[in-house]
Amino acid sequence: LPHLGKVCAEAVRIWGSERLLWHAGITSLEVVVGFALGSLLGALIGYALGLSPRVEAVLSPYLLALQIAPKVAFAPLFVMWLGYTVYPKILVAILIVFFPVLINVLSAMRTMDGDLINLARSFSATRLQVFRNVEYPTTMPALFSGLRIASTLAVIGVVVGELVGGNMGLGYMLVFFEGQGNTAGVFVVIGALTLIGIAAYYAVVWAERKV
Repeated sequence: LPHLGKVCAEAVRIWGSERLLWHAGITSLEVVVGFALGSLLGALIGYALGLSPRVEAVLSPYLLALQIAPKVAFAPLFVMWLGYTVYPKILVAILIVFFPVLINVLSAMRTMDGDLINLARSFSATRLQVFRNVEYPTTMPALFSGLRIASTLAVIGVVVGELVGGNMGLGYMLVFFEGQGNTAGVFVVIGALTLIGIAAYYAVVWAERKV
């Protein structure tokens, strides 16, 4: 384990000569895009499954198979398909983020208080009005619980993608410093990734308070 002073000195060196901020920006961009797309897709499909038993019956076997398959195993495949770009990392992040949001939303829809829905229908509410005024607001706590989990998983997904086939980003820097035997540099990158994860988590917490 390197001394803290050596890690700090290495952080200053990497900041100036290895473009640490640029690589951190690339990873942060991939995290934000993967988190946003994966969360949106998970929420939409979660609401669709909760609203329509028929849709759930059709999609559930495929979603279950995709959930069982190890998501990180898709990273090499995405790299072969899309090359050493940001897209494989974003796709891995989407896959990892998708299921926590989907499961939380679907669970909230399944445990919905039927009396609330019946009350809205007794006032002649349309299906859209029931969803907008009853189901959607009721599922918001569960949705944001899933988003808090997904915000940290997005960082993991992006780093896995960068470790497998990256030529930029903090995951690439991890592999680079590991190849050099630069333990202090590895700790600097781990610290930067931790800061990104903390920032993503508290951004979701802040949004939850606002919503």
